[in-house]
Amino acid sequence: MSVTWTATQKQRLSELDADEALHDQVFADTAEREEHFKQLERKLAAKNKEELLALKNDSLRPLLCQLESRLVDRLTKEGFVQVVTPILLSRGMLNKMTITPEHPLVKQVFWVDKDKCLRPMLAPNLYHLLRDLRRLWGKPVRIFEVGPCFRKESQGAYHLNEFTMLNLVELGDLEGQQEERLRELANIAMDAAGIKNYRLEKDECHVYGNTIDVISGDLELGSGAYGPHKLDPPWGIVDPWVGIGFGLERLVVTVKGHKNIRRAGRSLSYLDGARLNI
Repeated sequence: MSVTWTATQKQRLSELDADEALHDQVFADTAEREEHFKQLERKLAAKNKEELLALKNDSLRPLLCQLESRLVDRLTKEGFVQVVTPILLSRGMLNKMTITPEHPLVKQVFWVDKDKCLRPMLAPNLYHLLRDLRRLWGKPVRIFEVGPCFRKESQGAYHLNEFTMLNLVELGDLEGQQEERLRELANIAMDAAGIKNYRLEKDECHVYGNTIDVISGDLELGSGAYGPHKLDPPWGIVDPWVGIGFGLERLVVTVKGHKNIRRAGRSLSYLDGARLNI
């Protein structure tokens, strides 16, 4: 009678980033399985250790940090100004994004008290800045932020409660050119990240409605929208704009080929994708 991996063994293989094809192996008996598991675990642990040593001796920075630097350098060269905004977000700011008590996304919000939450997205703060910067700088206004966001996401292979967002927005004389400019900005970001195998697809989301998403394989890496938009009036925005946001951990997963996004994010179990319990 043939046997397969135990649940504990499958979990360990997942932790060590084993190829998914290995998860379905079948063995003649438990003795064969245990011997094979011992050899495979040793091999995978050695690979993880090699990656940790490469971080220590060569790169010195996790890929998540390297990608952030690359994107910041490229966007500033393209004339975008980096901004830094609060992580705590008021309920009123969420309401302006139509995320009110009946909105499906409100269940994903981490509330600090009845009027403040950990920001689930960067867009509200960037919207807030656009009106003042339009007045002070004139057009165009090109800004971006990179920073942590928080959502009570499902614990799937590509979702995290704490993740890093890059959100860029351009406001100016874009009438009739919004979609073309949005695609151009998506291509600039993907070039900076070193990701060539991707496509742009039209989709819909709960906040912006129509979007243009950046997809690699089956994974959404980013999502863009443009205005004039029904969200604009509460923020005092009257000019055309384009904006796009990326999840940096998803970019890392795409570059490194990880099977689980937890290897790419902030963690005490993984460092730059390598398992520490080896």
